[in-house]
Amino acid sequence: MSLNFNLLLFIFFISISISNLQFLSSQEQNFSSFSISISPWTPSQNKILLSPNSTFAAGFLPVPTSPNLYTFSVWYHNISGPTVVWSANDKSPVGSSASLIITRSGELQLINSSGGQSLWPSRAVSSTNGTGLTLQASGKLVYGNWDSFSIPTTTFLPNQGINGSTVVTKNGKFKFETKRLVFVPENDTYWISTVNEDFLMLDDLGNIVQANNQKYYSSDYGVRKLRRLTLDEDGNLRLYSYDPSSGQWITGWKALFQSCRIHGTCGANSICMFNVSDLSTSCVCPPGYRRGPNDSCEQKIPIRDLGNSKFLRLDFVNFTGGLNQTDIKTTNFSTCEAQCLTNAKCLGFMFKYDGTNSCILQLERMAFGYWSPGTETVMYLRVDKSETDESNFTGMTNLMETTCPVRISLPSAPKESRATTRNIAIICTLFAAELLSGAFFFWTFLKKYIKYRDMARTFGLEVMPAGGPKRFSYAELKVATKDFTNPIGKGGFGVVYRGELSDGRVVAVKSLKNIAGGDADFWAEVTIIARMHHLNLVRLWGFCAEKGSRILVYEYVSNGSLDEFLFQTVEAESSEMEEETAEIVGSKKKPILDWNIRYRIALGVARAIAYLHEECLEWVLHCDIKPENILLGDDFCPKVSDFGLAKLKKKEDMMSVSRMRGTPGYMAPEWTRPDPITSKADVYSFGLVLLEIVSGSRNFVQLDPKVESHQWFFPRWAFDKVFKEMNVEDILDHRIKHSYDSREHFDMINRMVKTAMWCLQDRPDMRPSMGKVSKMLEGTVEITEPKEPTIFYLSDD
Repeated sequence: MSLNFNLLLFIFFISISISNLQFLSSQEQNFSSFSISISPWTPSQNKILLSPNSTFAAGFLPVPTSPNLYTFSVWYHNISGPTVVWSANDKSPVGSSASLIITRSGELQLINSSGGQSLWPSRAVSSTNGTGLTLQASGKLVYGNWDSFSIPTTTFLPNQGINGSTVVTKNGKFKFETKRLVFVPENDTYWISTVNEDFLMLDDLGNIVQANNQKYYSSDYGVRKLRRLTLDEDGNLRLYSYDPSSGQWITGWKALFQSCRIHGTCGANSICMFNVSDLSTSCVCPPGYRRGPNDSCEQKIPIRDLGNSKFLRLDFVNFTGGLNQTDIKTTNFSTCEAQCLTNAKCLGFMFKYDGTNSCILQLERMAFGYWSPGTETVMYLRVDKSETDESNFTGMTNLMETTCPVRISLPSAPKESRATTRNIAIICTLFAAELLSGAFFFWTFLKKYIKYRDMARTFGLEVMPAGGPKRFSYAELKVATKDFTNPIGKGGFGVVYRGELSDGRVVAVKSLKNIAGGDADFWAEVTIIARMHHLNLVRLWGFCAEKGSRILVYEYVSNGSLDEFLFQTVEAESSEMEEETAEIVGSKKKPILDWNIRYRIALGVARAIAYLHEECLEWVLHCDIKPENILLGDDFCPKVSDFGLAKLKKKEDMMSVSRMRGTPGYMAPEWTRPDPITSKADVYSFGLVLLEIVSGSRNFVQLDPKVESHQWFFPRWAFDKVFKEMNVEDILDHRIKHSYDSREHFDMINRMVKTAMWCLQDRPDMRPSMGKVSKMLEGTVEITEPKEPTIFYLSDD
């Protein structure tokens, strides 16, 4: 009995031991060094090599798309979803029978199968009694004199040397060479460092250090975090930092904001479209083309006869393929068009309307096409004359056609007819009846003065030319706005709602408040905007004047106002601005505008104000130029809005205003003096807005802590930085300061700053007219060095 009991007890302990061994073998085993004594190392062993700080791990990692294949990699440890920073065999995964071995001669080898060739990226040899393969706290894998930092794959870690290194994406399409990004199939460079200096190193504070101590900064620069600089599969170089609270890698910097600028994103003849809302891209075919293989496009109707072709205009479209382009200088557009028509290989041409008359012929094929409002190029696509497709790529480059109010004349009187006596009697009777009825109704209207006054004013609007504003009923607008339940903005003159008319048009419906006191402002805005037709002015589609309501119906400008893009990271300013500043409800984070788009916005606003001041029969002053009253369309075309404060005068008249108009912070000095108000008041306000476009900051927010707060005057500070210290970069918007290229952007920004300084002169007669301001921005007139702006409410000692 005792013998049987002991035997059963022995079997029990043996089974427990076997279970424990199986359990331990199923767990991940960590070790600090891989040496010849524990060689070989196979995927089935489930071992990892851990760094001393437990930040990094190395070992066999399953391929996400093929769990039975492995790469020997280094990744961040204890972070959800392994983030690989280096791989020995990224392009040649191995099977479960593979092994990492150290030979008797001390060589480290990665073998896929017995007797196979080593897949380790370079020969690694160490003494047989050395420390073996180790993973340092920096993420560097070391074996003897070999280390992984010297042969990076797609990622650089903090304090890893970059200079002289080249990394290639797994798909083999893109590579990064020290300071430039290259599309490999055509060896074509699509991005190069703005200072043309080599990248040296990334640090854990968010600096990308370049030669000559030049730097790129991460958006969260200054905080020690886990960081990495990675060439992603889409061809963009990004600096990531890890956010422990969200468990996500956050992009702090990237080489290209628009992914469409990356060559090879779309196929031949295709146009890449960039969506700013979710930063995604899509490939579309131009008109006259249809989808082909590999995101390419091909002509629907081949051009067989050179003389039987035409051109379709594609605004903001640019094809940047270099091998098949011919850049020629022409004297005018017609010469450029003729050059393409006579060349059988010409598929179209690009022309720049910037005074340079640059003409670029697209020969044999069109590559790397993209659409962007930032480009100054118009593409003229060659198609067969029988092609029925029309261009849907239109934007600000269209020639502006402005219309001033037209004079209405009564039709000529009809020729005298030979009516009979009977007809004369009937006509006289009807005339007498109508005359009596008219007198009765006229007497009724006099008794109801308020209704009569409204109808008289409304009549004055309804005799405007065809295409003028429509009079809506209150019920129509109530249905369109869903009972006024979707506010999109609020200002000093009322609330703006989003609405949809019965014909499907989306509109902005502005309900004016303070009806009794705002009547004059309502009729001023209706009469002025109804007569104005300009690309850069908001269009009035209709109005409503009933039931004590005063409502304006505008075109809906989808991207909101300019202030949402310029000041989105700035805290709310002083309470004095809150009543006049538009409050956008539920606004989303906006993209950062690049320098070309900012310049186009400034130029479009200048042309719009010049049109109001100089090109129409009446003289219109806006009186409230500020970023909140500059709206941006889908293609970032600026539209000046809110004429509620405008004054309408004859051109030869000066203007005297009994009360101050406008927004504090944007008002000209003459508003505080007993001087007459002229169009130069708008010029001063535009100068402040122009500086804000360059700096990305409100003019009354102090940017330099060295200046006493009561002495802060933004124009004078900017003048000192640009014209005395000769350092224009100090006033640039810090969010896109890294993209400033002195060779590409200096002339444009210099014109904007100089023009702003002339606009901000204290005396109105020293400021240029808005017509001259627009020419100064265009670069068609010479800009002399301006005088220093002075503070009009403080002594300038």
